[in-house]
Amino acid sequence: MTISIVSGQQWPEDVERLLRDLPEWFGIESSIQRYVEEARTLPTTAAFDGDRVVGVCVIRHHTPFATEIEVLAVDRELHRRGVGRQLLQHVEAELRRCGVVLLQVKTLGPSGVSEDYARTRAFYASLGFLPLEERTDIWGPEDPCLISVKPLLGPP
Repeated sequence: MTISIVSGQQWPEDVERLLRDLPEWFGIESSIQRYVEEARTLPTTAAFDGDRVVGVCVIRHHTPFATEIEVLAVDRELHRRGVGRQLLQHVEAELRRCGVVLLQVKTLGPSGVSEDYARTRAFYASLGFLPLEERTDIWGPEDPCLISVKPLLGPP
């Protein structure tokens, strides 16, 4: 398997296909629809195996210095094979070239018990993301939101 990474296009149909195959992480219909709509306009990077999209990362620029990962999804059969890592490394390199200093991601926080999200948090931690805070006012008390950040460059 050879993975190639491509940025600068939109792949909303592939985003939807990948998310629907991962209900452990993306089981809320309104969230799936929002992510698909965002994938029509926000910067997206895709991982390809041949001509098939096997992973996507959609980002949102908040300021010239701060960007957020809106959604990152990888084909279930390719979990733990380096596809997500390659996607993020590519995205981070592009953001550094643009002068972005901080990259953030929101996941289910540790007070929301989930083995799947424990793996998600471990994945982001392995890539240098640091937990900033857990909040219950973003997604609600039943879905505590952990905000994690990764410094990409020194201060501007």
